[in-house]
Amino acid sequence: MALIVQNVARSLQIQSCLQKLIHTSASLNKTTSGKYKSTRNRTKPLTYEMAMKPWDIAARKSWNAWNTSNVLDGNRPAETAAEDEFIRRFMCGTWHNIFVSELIIKRQHNIIRIAGIIQRNLAPRKMYFLIGYTQELLSYWLQCPVKLELQSVESKEDVVFRYV
Repeated sequence: MALIVQNVARSLQIQSCLQKLIHTSASLNKTTSGKYKSTRNRTKPLTYEMAMKPWDIAARKSWNAWNTSNVLDGNRPAETAAEDEFIRRFMCGTWHNIFVSELIIKRQHNIIRIAGIIQRNLAPRKMYFLIGYTQELLSYWLQCPVKLELQSVESKEDVVFRYV
């Protein structure tokens, strides 16, 4: 009898443990995922890239995601992701608070092209120095040619596409 009680107690413990491990949630509302939440007075600015809906990304933002390193015998997806993260952090530190748009990294064959929109609050001499400095260091570290493709605007408000 004691053996049966122990088995029942053990099975109840297992069931309670299983109940703690299984989680359920309500169905996902797919029409709100990937969108920015609107504010009361529509004061949150969105750039063109941020304003795209998730289902429009393939048609309207595909040019932002050129990566040809995986086309033929792409055996470096992990290295590519690590290099992209390194590039983003390096650019954020070198060009501190100057970029007003997202940083776009385009990989074509062995050339890395970095594009973005910057604010025109730098002296031209300093901007040309930063361009040369960035291209030279990244080319040395990544062992491939790196080109910066920058466009400038007067203020951050010039990049705003829509307010939500």
